[in-house]
Formats: sequence, structure tokens, C-alpha cells
Amino acid sequence: MKRLVGKTCLVTGAARGIGQAIAQAFMDEGAVVFLTDIDQVMGQAAAKAMGATFLALDVSDESDWARIAPEVPKLDVLVNNAGVTGFEEGASPHDPEKASLEDWRAVHRVNLDGTFLGCRYGIAAMRANGGKGSIINISSRSGLVGIPMAAAYASSKAAVRNHSKTVALYCAGQGLNVRCNSIHPAAILTPMWESMLGGGPDREARMKAIVADTPMQRFGTPAEVAALAVLLASDEAAYITGSEMSIDGGILAGSAATPDG
Repeated sequence: MKRLVGKTCLVTGAARGIGQAIAQAFMDEGAVVFLTDIDQVMGQAAAKAMGATFLALDVSDESDWARIAPEVPKLDVLVNNAGVTGFEEGASPHDPEKASLEDWRAVHRVNLDGTFLGCRYGIAAMRANGGKGSIINISSRSGLVGIPMAAAYASSKAAVRNHSKTVALYCAGQGLNVRCNSIHPAAILTPMWESMLGGGPDREARMKAIVADTPMQRFGTPAEVAALAVLLASDEAAYITGSEMSIDGGILAGSAATPDG
């Protein structure tokens, strides 16, 4: 039995990587999927390949959310996945001392403002759909620990974690059966890593170095994150709200060192 039959789902930032994997997994589970992205070429191609509907969306633009709202007849599941690291245009400083205010705000505009607008849109749409649904916010392991050289990214993802709990409490307090949870991936092998890994003979060595402090000693896959999103989207997770779920190969579990004495 497919787990999302009859559900209409919207996934942001779904032209590639984790978002695309989640959209595909939702399709495989029988959902009607609206795939959104700011990249119209890649987004349309991804949607066509999986049989989803594409909507162009800049998550940081409130007017864009207002524009797409009438295009989605009902909404059961919203995944706020769209995000940026701040390094997409080059290696500008993102540490607490040298990061520019402009770069700081650019990351927060997409990662935090985009999630805020998505949640606001999602609550309204789900209220109109009988007051039920699931909002899934993609945070990060970086939202749970400090990241010295990516201060804006870490801050924005920490805020997404907290806002998810606020949304969960608000919806419950409003008498809505709208759940909100956050997923916290660590090193997931997506196109974001390609500039660091390269394709030369040292690629495997670089991959091993990056996950050296991960107990499972490997990258995660977008499909593994998508499997968790399917659970949170399904009725099997009916009593899960305000939760944060890490998918990190054990990196946040603690040290593997043996106790002294």
C-alpha cells in the first residue's frame, strides 16, 4: 500500500539534491507533487522526468508565495527545503569576524525568511483543507552545532529548527491537526559537494577525509533523507510534531572514545 495516496505535496528547492529526492519519493508513494524551484530550467526538467507539476518560486519573495497559492488546489504536505550555504557564488568569508552584513542577510533571506513564508502559506492552506497536514522543514546538523566558517548558514538553520517547534505549538494551540517537524541532515552526497570533491584520482580520499569524524564513515544519500520525509508526511507520523530528526551517520551521538579508568 502506497503511503501518500490522496495527498497533495509541495516541495521547495526541488530541482536537484535532497529536494528532488523527496519529490520523487513522494511521487513513488502515490502523492500529487508540486515541485518548486528558482531555477526554472532544472526545475521543469526534474518535474517532467518524474511526472510532477513545476511552479517557479523564489521562497524569499512573499509575492511569489501569493502567486503560486491559487495554483495548488489543496495542500496536505509542505516541505520547506530550499536553501543556500552562501558559498554558491565563490569563497567569500562567512566567519563571525569577516562575514559581511549583506552576505549574512542573503543566507537568512532564503533559509529563514523562505521557511517562515512557507510555514505561513502552509498553515493557511492546510487550515482551508480541513485544518490538517504536515509541514517538514529541512534544517541541518549545522543548526545544532556551531560552524565557525559558515556562521550565517549555521545561524539560519538553527532558527529553522526553533521556528519549526513554534509552528508546531501554534498549530496545536489553534486546534489544527497540522504537524511541523524538522529534519537535520549532515553530510549528504548532493551536487553541493561536487566543487569540493572534484572528479580526479583523489576524489575518494577527499570523501573519506570529510566523513572521517562520522561514525558510519560515509556520506548519506538524498534517498535516505527522503525516506524520513515520507514518514513525516504520512499518517504513520500522526503523533509526531515539534520534533527534530537527525540523519547524520551518528556524528551527533558523541565520541567513540572508550571511558577512562
